[in-house]
Amino acid sequence: MHTRRTHRRTRTGGIRVRATLVAAALLATACSASGASTSAGSQAEAAGSTEAATASLTPLPKATPDKLSLYYEQKLAWRDCGVPGFQCATMKAPLDYAKPADGDVRLAVARKKATGPGKRLGSLLVNPGGPGGSAIGYLQQYAGIGYPEKVRAQYDMVAVDPRGVARSEPVECLDGREMDAFTQTDVTPDDEGETDELVDAYKGFAEGCGTDAPKLLRHVSTVEAARDMDVLRAVLGDEKLNYVGASYGTFLGATYAGLFPERAGRLVLDGAMDPSLPARRLNLEQTQGFETAFQSFAKDCVQRSDCPLGGKGTTADQAGKNLTSFFDDLDAKPLPAGDADGRKLTESLATTGVIAAMYDEAAWQQLREALTAATKKKDGAGLLVLSDSYYEREADGSYSNLMFANAAVNCLDLPAAFSSPDQVREALPEFQKASPVFGEGLAWASLNCTYWPVQPTGEPHRIKAAGATPIVVVGTTRDPATPYRWAEALADQLSSGRLLTYEGDGHTAYGRGSTCIDSAINTYLLTGKAPQDGKRCS
Repeated sequence: MHTRRTHRRTRTGGIRVRATLVAAALLATACSASGASTSAGSQAEAAGSTEAATASLTPLPKATPDKLSLYYEQKLAWRDCGVPGFQCATMKAPLDYAKPADGDVRLAVARKKATGPGKRLGSLLVNPGGPGGSAIGYLQQYAGIGYPEKVRAQYDMVAVDPRGVARSEPVECLDGREMDAFTQTDVTPDDEGETDELVDAYKGFAEGCGTDAPKLLRHVSTVEAARDMDVLRAVLGDEKLNYVGASYGTFLGATYAGLFPERAGRLVLDGAMDPSLPARRLNLEQTQGFETAFQSFAKDCVQRSDCPLGGKGTTADQAGKNLTSFFDDLDAKPLPAGDADGRKLTESLATTGVIAAMYDEAAWQQLREALTAATKKKDGAGLLVLSDSYYEREADGSYSNLMFANAAVNCLDLPAAFSSPDQVREALPEFQKASPVFGEGLAWASLNCTYWPVQPTGEPHRIKAAGATPIVVVGTTRDPATPYRWAEALADQLSSGRLLTYEGDGHTAYGRGSTCIDSAINTYLLTGKAPQDGKRCS
């Protein structure tokens, strides 16, 4: 079952797969619980609308309220993380910013101090997206060692796991065996019985989350996470927040700029979200994004002798039909996958494996090999590895809390895309037109927030961040998870947005091999000079 999310970086079989699908209630948020307001109309109107919102996120007052001074003035007790060169600490934030006396949430923070030489530029906060991806894991495994040496020399590299994520009071919903069953649920139901099973799976997932963290579940919105980042900025002693966010991390960073435009420093938003869209349209446009990515993969595949979807002369559309036929066969008869826990490769797991490989063209060879093994040798192990990487399933059968936090944030940030299975059925032609390969499954995946135990606090809205310094918004033309149009839209909404375009495949652009992109972003981070609006790279 592909619960959709946005961006993280992981490793699968030696190939880095940028896997993050946006969960069904995708990413825009406003705030009723945290004190910001969009006046965007009722949640019901937002849920059913296919139009972009016109209301804007309202900035918070410049002065920090006295009732929050305890948090803004706290001192962090840094300690060794157990990872050479990194320090860790715990930061307190109010569970509810409107009622700070109601209790705290404890957030995990990590840093790697600037290595020098050169002038120290303060802290650079990083977030890999998700929502639900561990920013600390990303910092320790990639950003803190893989970002350009000049950037690491002049910035303290910093990460905070957002509330409900990884080390920061993680939301937990299902145990490993329950999650195995959930991921294998058929998301292309053929009849009422299978539809009921899918609905029961979503209800069981939601019930598990609500039982685990009934209070926290009401306070994991993107607005609240952005307010936590401002507390961290102050605690670190920085006048402005410098930040690099990928995919969902762009929405988090843009939200920060919208709430605190005067405190927004050098912000890079890579693989951008469009916060003005309601969940149904976000999901539909992302479905189109995955079709665009698949078409690119298929065109490349059919030119190769090892393509399992057809040889030379086969069109990308025919390759898609061949893949769909393979999925149909799995729906009827799953394949053995050599799994120690007895799992077989089902249609849902295979689809997730293919989707995972769409994030990075470096994974295309791995996908060809996995599809060849499955179609020619009836061995589903390769696709199961890709699917497990997507869900962050460990070899011992345990899962990270990525998917749990993903749903918790998304279902709070926006009203659900659909209110019933009947609405999904009505929308199926539209989704299948958007993607003949993935449309049906992604339409049904959009039902997961329908049964969420907590009412959403957010609505679609635009983000202007009037008064902020230039903000760099990066879009990739064939990005599967965050379609290029979203980067155009966010750059247009932001009063100081500068659009930087990468003409290529894969999810996000910074650090993926384009000297042009990397040079423009590094120059901005080190000097404050933003690229010219509309600059294009390949």
